[in-house]
Amino acid sequence: MATTTFPTRDDFAELLNKSLGGENETFEGKVVKGTVTGIENDMAVIDVGLKSEGRVPLREFAAPGQKADLKVGDEVEVYVDRVENSVGEAMLSRDRARREAAWDKLEKEFEAGNRVEGVIFGRVKGGFTVDLGGAVAFLPGSQVDIRPVRDVQPLMDLPQPFQILKMDRRRGNIVVSRRAILEETRAEQRSGLIQSLAEGQVIDGVVKNITDYGAFVDLGGIDGLLHVTDVSYKRVNHPSEVLNIGDTVKVQIIRINRDTQRISLGMKQLESDPWEGAAAKYPIGGTFRGRVTNITEYGAFVELEAGIEGLVHVSEMSWTKKNVHPGKIVSTSQEVDVKVLEVDEEKRRISLGLKQAQENPWGAFADKHPVGSVVEGEVKNATEFGLFVGLEGDVDGMVHMSDIAWGVSGEEALQLHHKGETVKAQVLDVDVEKERISLGMKQLEGGGGKGASSGGGPGAGVKKGETVTVTIRAVQDAGLDVQVGDDGATGFIKRGDLGRDRDEQRAERFQVGQKLDAMVTGFDRSKKPNFSIKALQIAEEKQAVAQYGSSDSGASLGDILGAAIKEAQAGKSTKKK
Repeated sequence: MATTTFPTRDDFAELLNKSLGGENETFEGKVVKGTVTGIENDMAVIDVGLKSEGRVPLREFAAPGQKADLKVGDEVEVYVDRVENSVGEAMLSRDRARREAAWDKLEKEFEAGNRVEGVIFGRVKGGFTVDLGGAVAFLPGSQVDIRPVRDVQPLMDLPQPFQILKMDRRRGNIVVSRRAILEETRAEQRSGLIQSLAEGQVIDGVVKNITDYGAFVDLGGIDGLLHVTDVSYKRVNHPSEVLNIGDTVKVQIIRINRDTQRISLGMKQLESDPWEGAAAKYPIGGTFRGRVTNITEYGAFVELEAGIEGLVHVSEMSWTKKNVHPGKIVSTSQEVDVKVLEVDEEKRRISLGLKQAQENPWGAFADKHPVGSVVEGEVKNATEFGLFVGLEGDVDGMVHMSDIAWGVSGEEALQLHHKGETVKAQVLDVDVEKERISLGMKQLEGGGGKGASSGGGPGAGVKKGETVTVTIRAVQDAGLDVQVGDDGATGFIKRGDLGRDRDEQRAERFQVGQKLDAMVTGFDRSKKPNFSIKALQIAEEKQAVAQYGSSDSGASLGDILGAAIKEAQAGKSTKKK
């Protein structure tokens, strides 16, 4: 008789584990479909076919910032985290289900390079969080827009396209860009807009940005550059002088580079060219009034009318101020009279002269002070060849060193006068073209030949190095006051120049009216000659030694001088006969 065996408790446990294990293997970690059986306290009760139902928060069924649209009987997908928790309910997640489904979809879109739709819903360090249909992505701050965005609030909670830059499912990392979408869209718009534009076309635009070199103008989706030189024919130092951001302007398309998608614009091209007929309007030699617009080291620019400027070179700025920076002659915005020197319409250049529009001071001086007239001025400078004297009309005249004083020249003549001293001189020559005035000071002293006796200065009629006979006018402790002849040049013989020996240098051994020979050794600051008996003695001794022998050959000085005296006496006797 067969024996009946009943299962034990262990057998029941094993069967239960197998049953539950099979269930776990079928459901846990999977996304399954379930039915909403009830909504309780912001929770949705969902039946997925397990022994027990699960609860999922309603917020997991709503898009960010919106309410869940869910009702009993709806079929939804959820992720089974555990078949049964500690209270016997299934642990379900709508977010996890959406995330898994979203990752599957996003991976396919990323591989294909397609755009994806998402919603910016939060702010984190360095950027923002984006919901991509269940998967959360990171949007760096630099990828929000083409230009920095101060306020992102208007962009949040709005469905919009994004480009996936990087994704790693294992780490749960997704990086997206909104900027890439905008740039792509903008490029498409630019390309389409450029195709519709043509060089020479006139179009309205809005000033978008202003820089030192020009302004960027929005032509309706694409920017063009309006260079500062194309804003106006007149000088524009900075675009902000004429334009403001937001201004609507009419521009002409000058150039289009379809490869780089760069557009060059112009405003002045819509104006009449002021240079047309400029040569007839501003003939050479004509004098016009203009305004100084710019000053450089090489000259100043003068605006004759809006759009026409001429250059006054530094060499044409002043008759008298040489090697001076133009800024010391004129100032910006100053109105000046200029004369047209040259016009080149093709190169758009006009050469102007500032000094030519003024009276030539050299010509004015020549008219007022003809050759032979006497002028007075201050010694401005001394050079190696003469003195420069400042004259009327801010011009200088030069006294050559040979025309400073009679009988003296070179360094000695230059030392007779000093800078700042007021002197008189005679006009010898005026060369207006070369801007030169030649003066003479000695000409006011009378003739310069030997024996001159009329008029002139204290040194008239004598030259340095010559021997003259003088008459003693006064005997002083310091020397002798003498005069050449009866009415010739007056001068002085210092005590040390009265003789070679100390005994001969006593002034008291001479008498008023006595005549004696002396040598002219130079002139003092008042141009009076200086005489010396000592210098004459030394000169006669040297001449005698050279002519009759030397003491080194055995002849005594007395023999040499004796011979010289005898010859001199013989010469006098011959002259008497």
